[in-house]
Amino acid sequence: MTTTAHPGIDERALLELRGEVRDFIADQLSRGTFTPRPDAWLTAWSADFSRAMAERGWVGMTLPPEYGGAGRSFLERFVVTEEVLVAGAPVAAHWVSDRQAGPSLLRFGSEELKRELLPRIAAGRCFFAIGMSEPDAGSDLASVRTKATACDDGWVLSGTKVWTTGAHRADHMIVLARTSGRHGDRHQGLSQFIVALDALGIRVSPIVSMNGDHHFNEVLLDDVHVPSGRLLGTEGEGWRQVTSELAFERSGPERFLSVALLVSHLLAAVRRGALSPTAELGRLVARLQALHHMSFAVARTLDAGSPADVPAAMVKTLGTTTEGDLVELAALLTACSTRHDDDLDAALRIATAQLPGFTLRGGTNEILRGIITKGLQP
Repeated sequence: MTTTAHPGIDERALLELRGEVRDFIADQLSRGTFTPRPDAWLTAWSADFSRAMAERGWVGMTLPPEYGGAGRSFLERFVVTEEVLVAGAPVAAHWVSDRQAGPSLLRFGSEELKRELLPRIAAGRCFFAIGMSEPDAGSDLASVRTKATACDDGWVLSGTKVWTTGAHRADHMIVLARTSGRHGDRHQGLSQFIVALDALGIRVSPIVSMNGDHHFNEVLLDDVHVPSGRLLGTEGEGWRQVTSELAFERSGPERFLSVALLVSHLLAAVRRGALSPTAELGRLVARLQALHHMSFAVARTLDAGSPADVPAAMVKTLGTTTEGDLVELAALLTACSTRHDDDLDAALRIATAQLPGFTLRGGTNEILRGIITKGLQP
C-alpha cells in the first residue's frame, strides 16, 4: 500500500516510517523469527515479536509519553499496522491491547489504572482480551446477561463470554456487564471492568476451530471479585464507552488486509505466468486501494478526536466482504491452474479456514448495515 498525501500530513515522514517497518520485518524474516500467514493479527501470537515492536515504539504508539507511549498520531500507527498486516507478521499478542484496550484506558480509565497498565501495554508486556459477546448476545451487545453486583469493596461478576480471542494467553479482559437497568431499557445500566484472567472464579475453555486451531475461548465468570478501582469509566456508561471503542476495532486495515499475503502470492503467480490475469482480480485489488483511503480517512478522524462509528462500520462491512471475495476468487483461479505453488496453496488453505469469521467478528455485517443506515439518516 502507498499513502497519498493529505493536508497537514508529512508524507515524507510516513514514507520513511514505512521503510523502517519494512526493514524491521525483513530482518525478522531473515532471522527466521516468524512464518508469514494470512489473518496473523488474530491467529499468530508471539510475545517476543510484540516486544520487539514495542522496543521500536510501535506498540502503544498513540499513547502519551507520560504513560509510556510514543505520542504519535493514528496516521503513523496506521502505516505500521498496514505493513505488519501485509507481511503476515505475528502481532496477535498485542493487537487488542494496542487497538482497543489502550485507547479505552486512556479515555475512560482512572489515573491509577492508566499509570499501572498503559506503560506495560506500550512495552509489550501486558496483553488484553475483550469480553463482549455472549452465548445469546453476539453483535447485539445490549443483550448481555453477565451481571456485576456491588459489594463492600468492589463488584462480583457472574456470566459467560464467548469468542474471546486470546483469553487463554492474555493477562486481562475488559468485561461488559450489567450493573443496573430494567427490561426494555437495554442500553442503560451497562458497565465495563478490567478483570485479571488469573482471578479466582474464572475458567477459560478453548473453542477449537474445525481445522484444529485454537484462538477463541469461552470464559466463565463464577462470582469473580473485581476491586472497585477496576471499574473502567463510569458505572452505567458502558454502552457509550463500548460504542466509542468499536470505532477503533472496526475501522483499521485489518478489516480488509487479513488476506493481503494471499493477494501478494496471487499477483506474484500472475506475474510469473502461473495464473492468468482476470478483470475481477483487478477490480478487487482496486477495491483494496479504495478501502485503504477510507480507512486512512477514519484514522485522520480519530486523530482529530471526532466520532467515527458510522465510517468505521462502513470500512468493516466493505472490507470484510472484499476479503471473502478475494478468497473465493483465489480458490477459483488456482483450481483452474495446472501449475502448483506451495506458498499460494498454503496461504489459500489458511485464508479459507478463516473466511467464515471475516464478516462475523467485530459485529456481523447485518448489524453494521443497520448502524450505517441509522447513522446516515438526516
